[in-house]
Amino acid sequence: MLWPKILVFTCLVLLQSGSAVSLGGRGYDYGRDLEPTLLRREDDQNSLVQPIPYNDTIPLRLEIRDLKNHNETWTLYILAMSWMQWMNQSDPLSWYSVTGIHGAPFADYGGVKAVPGNKANGYCTHVSNLFPTWHRPYLALYEQTIYKFVQMIASWFPPDRREAYQKAAATFRIPYWDWALKPAPGESVWPMFLGGMVNIEIDGPNGVQNISNPLYSYTFKPLNSSDFDQFPFMYWNETKRRPQPQQSANATSDNGWVAQALDSHLSSIQQRLYTLFSNYKDYATWSNEAWITDVNNASTDSIESLHDTIHLACGGNYGHMAIIAYSSFDPVFFLHHANLDRLFAMWQVVHNDSYVESMKAILPTRTIYIGDVQDARSDLTPFYRNETSFWNSDQVRDHKVFGYSYADAASGNRSEVIATINKLYTDFSPATMNLSATRRPLSREMSWKASSSGSLPVELIMNDGQYQEWIANIRVNKHTLNASFNIYLFLGEIPESPSEWDFASNMAGTLGIFAGPQHHAGAGQQKVSGTVPLTSALMGIVASGGLASLDPRHTDPFLRQNLGFRIKHNNGSMVAPTDADGLSISIVSSSVKSAANEHELARWCDVTSHFDLY
Repeated sequence: MLWPKILVFTCLVLLQSGSAVSLGGRGYDYGRDLEPTLLRREDDQNSLVQPIPYNDTIPLRLEIRDLKNHNETWTLYILAMSWMQWMNQSDPLSWYSVTGIHGAPFADYGGVKAVPGNKANGYCTHVSNLFPTWHRPYLALYEQTIYKFVQMIASWFPPDRREAYQKAAATFRIPYWDWALKPAPGESVWPMFLGGMVNIEIDGPNGVQNISNPLYSYTFKPLNSSDFDQFPFMYWNETKRRPQPQQSANATSDNGWVAQALDSHLSSIQQRLYTLFSNYKDYATWSNEAWITDVNNASTDSIESLHDTIHLACGGNYGHMAIIAYSSFDPVFFLHHANLDRLFAMWQVVHNDSYVESMKAILPTRTIYIGDVQDARSDLTPFYRNETSFWNSDQVRDHKVFGYSYADAASGNRSEVIATINKLYTDFSPATMNLSATRRPLSREMSWKASSSGSLPVELIMNDGQYQEWIANIRVNKHTLNASFNIYLFLGEIPESPSEWDFASNMAGTLGIFAGPQHHAGAGQQKVSGTVPLTSALMGIVASGGLASLDPRHTDPFLRQNLGFRIKHNNGSMVAPTDADGLSISIVSSSVKSAANEHELARWCDVTSHFDLY
């Protein structure tokens, strides 16, 4: 059950932190003079990104809950992150400088100058065919920075412990956080060490110490209010998640809400991800949220749009993760994007014949004008490949070029990757229902069945191995509110208070629109798109007897009568649909052939449009 799990999470947060308020924090005391070490660094070209060396087997980026079980690696990771966060903000290897590449403080990095007129932008590409590829060298830069500190810290351990830590350091790679993975019973999608521990105990080179948890927040040292000029960010010296009271200078993070939101939205998140693997074979539509006209309504979603929804769930109302320009300062940002890079690598194995094609830039960056043509050979600034040239998308097509991989993509074997997708991401979908327990070791009781008060005969869902997938396709102008916002879909009566929407039992899903204060000069009203899957919620209603089947003759009239929506501004207030410029919500369905074996993805037929909700 969701509520007891969140109650436990919230209680543990309070036990860990007293009132979940950071007390100013402290870094690890190594008991030695670190100044000479800092002076020996060689960082003449700070944005030079090069492969991290390895010996025989390429090191893997681990899921963070897995990495937590490797004591030496976990210790080095926490200490290295803490080191970055406590460095002088002017240092190009500091947390502030590396995370600041993305958006605020809108400064040049590595000597890469802003083009005239674009100084009010970060380097990151959004609503762009370069969205997945730009983040690959960005993550690699962050990884090589952390790696340097890991090697240094490992060498400081006492002789009797040094060998174990240096062995762990040799293969260290940054972790990822799989936000689409169904957690173990009694646990949350949001791991306790991300949001439940203000301080963390670490047994480092100078013994056991209690330090500020570098995964909980980043504390500015100092906060420059002119770089964070939106109220109330100019008053917060620490990154926040769903801050409460929302617009108070003394607001504290509500990580219990974040955990509850991610658990509540998991069904929708996982369904969207599986659809992106099984039904999106073209990079142009899969990679970014720019609305590309499709007369069949078959390609409205994207990995970028799904990424947006995670940002808003982690940030909550006015949290840093919910604001484009400020999101990278939150420690969960790189965990989130490492997972996106992993999903990108897996998608590339499954659909390896489609990649970056030419597309005009829709939003500006620090080095890109609106209308500039971007293709696979465009510079991914500010990331230098050598002393004179930048990385481009062609050069980062194989993620292994940077000296890392993922267990779920390392083999490059398409059948194996598909089996992994079917195993990890079908808890809320009938996509693998045809696979019997004897034929599929990955078989688990489906989540909708476990939460339903009734049983669900397969024949109500399947007809000759096929089922009906139901989706709400949503389009809206990204910057219509000059802020991030969420669109919620409900089946039945909608709660009056926006504060109840995320956790309403009849909430079918939400689409997050990731915007924030408008720093993109001349961006205009760009229409973006995404989806809210309805299938899992409908299956639960079928199981409880409220709907005869997923067949259009039953489901179409049911949805016309019961489906509704609401819009919530990033400040928590309700938004009238008429204030969301360009909004359209279309209900579509497709007959889908369930996977015949674990090495095969579900197969989609043509999409049928039913009606416009708005």
